[in-house]
Amino acid sequence: MKAYELAQAGVTGLFKTIFRARVTGLESFPKEGPVIVASNHLAFLDSVILSALMPRRVAFLAKAEYVNSPGIRGRLMKHFFELIDIIPVNRSDQSERLKALDIGLERLEQGGVFGIYPEGTRSRDGYLYRGKIGVAWLAHKTGAPVVPVGIIGTERIQPPGTRMIRPVKFTVRVGEPLYFEKLGDRQTGRRRRESTDLIMDRIAALSGQARKDDYNTSPSLDKDAGTLA
Repeated sequence: MKAYELAQAGVTGLFKTIFRARVTGLESFPKEGPVIVASNHLAFLDSVILSALMPRRVAFLAKAEYVNSPGIRGRLMKHFFELIDIIPVNRSDQSERLKALDIGLERLEQGGVFGIYPEGTRSRDGYLYRGKIGVAWLAHKTGAPVVPVGIIGTERIQPPGTRMIRPVKFTVRVGEPLYFEKLGDRQTGRRRRESTDLIMDRIAALSGQARKDDYNTSPSLDKDAGTLA
C-alpha cells in the first residue's frame, strides 16, 4: 500500500471513530476522469477531512503559512500536507492566486480530482457566502463535472481563533455531479456567474446554511484576496 493510501486509511479511521464522521452520497462520485470537488468551508481541517473521506485522491490548496510555519511543527505539517496532496499558495500575492487555478487546471487535465472552496476562505460566522467564479472557469475550461459537497459541524472541531481540536461529530454530504458545457476559452463572464450560482445553490441545499449575497474575506487578507480559490 502506498504512503498516501496508508495516511488516508489512518486519518479516515480517526475521523470515523473518534469524531464519528458521517458521510453520505459517495455512491454518486465519478469513479474516473477529472472531477472538481466544490465545498463550503467552515474550518482549517476541512481539506484534511475531504482528502481523507473522498473515494479518490483530491488535491487541495492551502494558505502557505499553514505549511511554511517554523520549527518541528512546521516541518511535520509540511510533510503531512505533501503526503495528502495539499498545495501551499500565498494568497496575499495576486500572481500566486492566479497560479492556483493553473494548478487546478493541470490536475484536471491529467484526469485527477481538484478540490476548491468557491467562497475563497472559511466562513467565520456560519453563513454561506457568494461563490467566486474560479470554480466555473475550471468546469467550463475542462468539461470536468463538479461534485457539490456540504460540510456540517466542522467549525466546532476547531473554532476560529483556537488551537484546541475537539472530537466533535460532523457530517459530509456529497451531492450528485453537475455537468457543464466544455467551452475552453469561449466562456463568458455571465456564463461563469450563472454556473457558479448554481453550484452554490447545490452546496447550500447540502449544508443547510443560511446565505449572504456578499463575498467572504479573510481577516488577514485584503478584500480581493482569495478571489479565485
